[in-house]
Amino acid sequence: MSQKVLEVKNLTKKFGKFTAVNNISFEIREGEILGLLGPNGAGKTTTIHMLLDVMDPTSGTISYFGKNLKEKRSEILKQVNFSSAYISLPWLFTVEEVLRVYANLYEVPHKEYRIKRLLSEFEIEHLRKKTIHMLSAGEMARLLLTKAFINYPRIILLDEPTASLDPDIAVKIREFLRRQQKEYKVSMLFTSHNMAEVEEMCDNIVFLNNGKIIAKDKPENLSKQIPESEVEFITKHIEETKKFLNSQQISFVQNRNTFRINIKTKEISRFLTLMASQNLEYEDISINKPNLEDYFLKMSERRNL
Repeated sequence: MSQKVLEVKNLTKKFGKFTAVNNISFEIREGEILGLLGPNGAGKTTTIHMLLDVMDPTSGTISYFGKNLKEKRSEILKQVNFSSAYISLPWLFTVEEVLRVYANLYEVPHKEYRIKRLLSEFEIEHLRKKTIHMLSAGEMARLLLTKAFINYPRIILLDEPTASLDPDIAVKIREFLRRQQKEYKVSMLFTSHNMAEVEEMCDNIVFLNNGKIIAKDKPENLSKQIPESEVEFITKHIEETKKFLNSQQISFVQNRNTFRINIKTKEISRFLTLMASQNLEYEDISINKPNLEDYFLKMSERRNL
């Protein structure tokens, strides 16, 4: 089994009487991408701030590579980096000046080669001489990712890494992140409000709500916790279908010859067999099984845990 890169134990953060993060524990192993999800105010940002040691926890411990963050802060943070769509850089610096500053801070060997390669990877070589305040939101997002990988991090904390990016660039960013994971076993903590992206990228998920962990699992397993799927079909047998659905006590929404129902996923096969036995043919059908976004919306409603 791969080694633990990050281990969080009983982490708590209080602001006066308000508990922002409530006794959470999780770990990330070498080469793993862990999604940290939850609605606004769930405690994600506070957790990340503690993981970066810019905020002290009220209690609990954070360890990287088997070493306590407080005891080995300087050694550890040289191997960690962070990117967020919501941070800023010095406005009057050029792109290459910013990257040189961070390369020097991290004591990156062969820094000019590293800068050149990352600028190429993120397709922003043409921005080298451009000042920060002249960058678009998408260009800034790519620069922040370039900055975050400058020191060959063993683990990187990514907060909305593809926000503000065009879909084609977002695809390339995800491909880059996957290459880093596979080729160099880079571990990642990944937050995003794009659930399709989370499903694609993350090996496991920790779901926060009101500062507590309410679920830990693989994305596909979380989706399966929602029992119902939506079935939509088109049929010529309008009146017969209405009678059939009513006889089965199945609620439906009808729009002319299109019917939409919600049914337990495990009952879909039986339902279609029953329809066939009644000679109720359909011209087209779509079955929409629950996904991570459905799970996110459902769990985000649980405000009184």
